[in-house]
This record gives sequence, C-alpha cells and structure tokens, in this order.
Amino acid sequence: MIIVKIGGSVFSDKRGEPENFRENVVRSIAGEIKDFYPEEDFIIVHGGGSFGHPYAKEYRIREGLTGLSEAALFWRKKGFSLTHHAMLRANMKIVETFINAGLPAVSVSSSSVFLMDSDRVVYGDVEPIRKLIETDFIPVLFGDVAVDLMKGIDILSGDQIVTYLTKLFTPKKVVFLMSVDGIYDGVPGEGTLLQEIPADNIDHIIKRISGSAGTDVTGGIINKLKEAKEIARFSEVWFVNGLVPGRLSGAIRGDGFGTRIVP
Repeated sequence: MIIVKIGGSVFSDKRGEPENFRENVVRSIAGEIKDFYPEEDFIIVHGGGSFGHPYAKEYRIREGLTGLSEAALFWRKKGFSLTHHAMLRANMKIVETFINAGLPAVSVSSSSVFLMDSDRVVYGDVEPIRKLIETDFIPVLFGDVAVDLMKGIDILSGDQIVTYLTKLFTPKKVVFLMSVDGIYDGVPGEGTLLQEIPADNIDHIIKRISGSAGTDVTGGIINKLKEAKEIARFSEVWFVNGLVPGRLSGAIRGDGFGTRIVP
C-alpha cells in the first residue's frame, strides 16, 4: 500500500482566487498513480488549498467553541460548516478527476471518520476504508474540520490523517506532494535541498528552519516534518514536487528526486 498526500498548494494556488483548481496537475497525478494501480493499493489524502483555508482562517476555527457568547458561538459554528462544505467541493473535484482518469476513487468525509482531543486524532472509524481497499477502491480523504473533545471543534490536517492511517495500515511508502522539490535547509524552495534526512535529525532540522518556513492554519512545513518523524517509524517517507510530472512515480519506484526520510 502507498499513501499519497496531495498538498493544497499542489492542486490549487493558495494566493489565487478562492476555490481555484489545477485540474491539469491532478490529472497528471492520477495518471501516474494509474501506472501502478491495481498492483499497488492506494489511499489518497488531500489538503485544503484555496478551498478550506480561507474559511478556517476567517472564522478562527482553531480557537474552538469554549468561552464564546451566543452570537460568537453561532458565528464560529457557521464557519465550521462553511469550511467543511468548501472541502467537500475540493474533494469532489479531485475525485471526479481521478474517475475521469480511469481510477475507482471514492470520497471519504474525514469529519465523519475522525475524532480529536486537544489538537490530536484520538479515534478513527477506518473499517469502511479498509473494506474499500480490500475491494480495490481508492479512498480519497481530506483535511477537514472535526469535533474535538476538549475544544468543541478544531482543524484536522491532512498530515495528521496520514499519520493516523500510517500507524494502522503500515504502508510501504508515504509520499507528500508539495509545490517545491522537497525539504530545504531554510526557506522552502531556496537554499540547499536536503535529499536525505535521518529521522533522528528531524528535530534539529525543525529548529534550523523555524521562523523561515512560513505557516498556514494547519502548521505548514514544520507540521509536516513533525508528522514525518512519527510516520518514519512505520513507513518510508518522501517529499517531492507534485507540480512536476514524474516526481510521484519516482518516489513510488524509489529512485525519485526530492527528500527521503531515512531510518
């Protein structure tokens, strides 16, 4: 099994118009996956991009529901719903593109599967996902809003979903598709590309790039590295440029260009 995370900056331009979609990029990604399917099982997880992030930021979903006035509570709940439905629209576009490429992709709504507590996933009903894979479907999950036991609601990042699924399914590879070539020693896309990072060195790398890497509502590259450190206990991890055709295929084969997390 291979888990592929399609970053929001890959299938859309976060700095562009709301809910813009790079159909040609997703079509290319689907084509590369098709080269390995059905010999390989796949789970796809995608981020928010220009769909979910604007609403999540505007309505400050990360702050939860505690300590709010009645009016503020209604306002934030509205933001929760708007964020979720924006993510459903993104998911629909990605699933449709996969189907048109000849892949049996099936949408799985993350907010209906996962439960959070204090910013972490504490439960996931993954049996439907397991059954989909056993019958040769390709489940497509996504970063979403979710119920949080402590805060009421929170943002569930696609990276956290990948980590949780990796622990349960132990795929042979997890591939993060980004809008840059991999992990850099500094600002993403600038400086030296780190082609291999020992898992034990990730904390050191995070310290070196903190403050220069930039953040988004799900934690940006720092969060990806933290999740990758955990994922590397169970699976080989790659970070590659999803905007460049062939990079995903290279990671799947094991001879790709990007950053590989090594034990």
